[in-house]
Amino acid sequence: MYAALLAAYGTRKWWPADTAFEVVLGAYLTQATAWRSVERSIANLRQANMLTVEGIRGIAEETLRELIRPSGFVVRKAASIKTFVRFLDERYNGSLERMASQPTADLRAQLLTLPGVGPETADAILLYGLGHPIFVVDEYLRRVATRHELVAANVRYAELQALGDAAVASDSREETARHANELHALIVEVGKRHCGTAPRCDGCPLQPFLP
Repeated sequence: MYAALLAAYGTRKWWPADTAFEVVLGAYLTQATAWRSVERSIANLRQANMLTVEGIRGIAEETLRELIRPSGFVVRKAASIKTFVRFLDERYNGSLERMASQPTADLRAQLLTLPGVGPETADAILLYGLGHPIFVVDEYLRRVATRHELVAANVRYAELQALGDAAVASDSREETARHANELHALIVEVGKRHCGTAPRCDGCPLQPFLP
C-alpha cells in the first residue's frame, strides 16, 4: 500500500516548516482546525518575528492569542504554547536540540504531561519536529485501516501506531523516521482525495487492496 501511494503521489515533503520550532507551533495550532487556518496563523507569527522560542517566550499571552486567531480556540492554544516554552526552558535550557537527544519513550511521556498535548500532537512533534522514529496516527489513517479491514472498527491509538511502525521499520533510526514521515503524509493525501467521511474509491490508488 505504501508503494502504491508513493507511485501515485510521489514524495510529499511534509511537514511544511522551516524550523523544528515552527513544527511545534503548527502541531498545537492544527488541533481541531484546517491547515489553511494554521497557515494564516503562522504567517501572522512570521510577520511579527515570533516563530522562535525567544519570540514566544517574550510575547504577552494576549498578543499571542490575536496572532493565532485564525486557528481558533485561541485561549487554550496560546496557553499551551506558552507552557511548552516554559517546559523547554526548565528542562532543556530552551534548546530543542537538547530535547531531541532524549530517548523517544521518555520524551513522549514528558510531552503527554503538558496541557493541550495528546498522543497525535506529541507524536507529530517527535517525528516532524525532532526526527524521532514514531508513527503519527490521525483520522485519515483510521479510515484507511478500518475500511481495508486491517484493524477492527474500535481500534485504539496504540494499535494503529503499531501498524504504522511495522510498515516503516528500517535498519536505521533515520530511515525509519523518513519512512514514517513519508507514509503518514501519503495517508493524509489519499485521505483528502478519496477517504473522507464518505469514501470515494473510484480512482483511489488503494482500491485494489480493498477486501
